Amino acid sequence: MKKVFQRLLVFFISMPLLIIILICLPWLNHLAFSIVVLTVSVLGALEVQNILKQKGLLIPAPEAAVVGSLGPVFAILQVNLGLNGDLAVLLFCLGAAWVLFSRVFSRHDKLDGYINYSAAGLTVLIYPGFLMGWIIRMGLFPNAGITILVYLLISFLNDAAAWAAGMLFGKNNRGIVDASPNKSVAGFIGGTAVSIIIGIGACYVFPGVFGSSVIPAPLAGAFLGLACGIAATLGDLGESAIKRSAKVKDSGQLIPGRGGMLDSIDSLALAAPVYYLVFSLLFIRS
Repeated sequence: MKKVFQRLLVFFISMPLLIIILICLPWLNHLAFSIVVLTVSVLGALEVQNILKQKGLLIPAPEAAVVGSLGPVFAILQVNLGLNGDLAVLLFCLGAAWVLFSRVFSRHDKLDGYINYSAAGLTVLIYPGFLMGWIIRMGLFPNAGITILVYLLISFLNDAAAWAAGMLFGKNNRGIVDASPNKSVAGFIGGTAVSIIIGIGACYVFPGVFGSSVIPAPLAGAFLGLACGIAATLGDLGESAIKRSAKVKDSGQLIPGRGGMLDSIDSLALAAPVYYLVFSLLFIRS
């Protein structure tokens, strides 16, 4: 019961705080919100580094923090300084090249760990930072504040609804996925349904933002919610698989009732590029 209360308390504090930052500090393409994304990405990268260490995949924590920040930093440069998108991708590739080739002159006794270092570095480079960077890139969308807000609602409420539906109706339909035995079919259905409802609702509440020129707006909203809801679930399951492989229960102890930062942004990370892609295809008029 204590953990349930902690989860609810964290949700009802963090969600309004994010909305306040997003809506009340819109300057420089929501730079304040972008800095929040950068911060949680670095914290998530450090937790990934610690998890990988349990499997012998070693990258020093300071280097993991720098590598894990590259995706959000390049996204901020692209959004706020007008950095060409191709150049931002090129810089990111150079970061990957650094991970792969920075140890080529290591002494022979350290070369045994070269593959482990490269695997850890590339993992931290991509997850969660590169994925989270797509949230920052949403700052270039028209009415970006509303667009990002709907993304947050779809992702966060998917997780909340899945947890609630699982608690209420998931007793006899758990254990379908070995990576996360406590996840249930009822939870997946409940979370996905709420994501679809939010996607459809956004088309009616914000018709100036979610007005599709490709397919009817409610259908586009439903597809947006469905795609992001599934991505959010897969993001959660993916992190669970990583933790189970490393035999750790939580990614950290930073957030009461939730575990680590990664435990709170796993759904957000994978849903971000999916939301960006679907919104670009269905709701951006050419």
